[in-house]
Amino acid sequence: MVALVSRCASRVLTALCLFAAVPGLAAPPAPTAFDPDRALADSQAALGRTLSGYEFRDASFRPLTLSEFRGRPLLINLVYTSCAYDCPLTIETLAEAIDIAREAVGRESFQVLTVGFDTRMDTPERMREFAANHGIRDDGWRFASAEHETIARLSKDLGFLFFPSAKGFDHIAQTTLVDADGVIYRQVYGAAFDPPFLVEPLKDLVFGRESVPTSLEGLINRIRFFCTIYDPSSGRYRLDYSPFIAIAVGIASLGGLGFVVVRGWLRQRRPRARS
Repeated sequence: MVALVSRCASRVLTALCLFAAVPGLAAPPAPTAFDPDRALADSQAALGRTLSGYEFRDASFRPLTLSEFRGRPLLINLVYTSCAYDCPLTIETLAEAIDIAREAVGRESFQVLTVGFDTRMDTPERMREFAANHGIRDDGWRFASAEHETIARLSKDLGFLFFPSAKGFDHIAQTTLVDADGVIYRQVYGAAFDPPFLVEPLKDLVFGRESVPTSLEGLINRIRFFCTIYDPSSGRYRLDYSPFIAIAVGIASLGGLGFVVVRGWLRQRRPRARS
């Protein structure tokens, strides 16, 4: 009996070993190093994805959920506070672009959330210090921490890859733009980028690029969308109504010309007075 059990156990063990050895049957090994191509592919694959409700602690240790940001566009990015270069540069670049964006599309028109992904170190207190060290005093910009499981789900949904490395973490420099319904609309890449890369997609969401203006507010937003342009010389956005003025002048000119032509035509049709 003992010999029979021993033979059965041996066969089961052999079968398990063969199963693991057959290509395609064993689970693929998880990546252990940062691959820029895969990082970009995962990031782009996140476009159109709806973010679910995540729970955080803000920099004041208060509970915070992602659902609280619904109703307005949201900029969300992940950092780790012990980062020596890329994360601080990203925050400083983002701060400048956000200041420009608030002037261009409205100070209350969108929100910002920065989350620390190093769950061992990025406590609410560390996130508060990180914001203060970089001069962030924007009431519409929240800094938050989360548990490991939340960060794992959030980073996957955002298409944000990061891996431990000798310098801390290797990761893609990414800021994600989410629409008012929680759907990922655009990814902005780089620790340093020009403001239009952030402001232009924000204009799409705030002013409604794809919407049909069915109200006075919608019409005004459509005009603001076309007339809010970037001035490279000043590095800011400004309102330029010259395209609409040119259109109005053109319509007025055509109307005047049409009036003259019609009046002349009517005169020619009148019967000549008898002499």
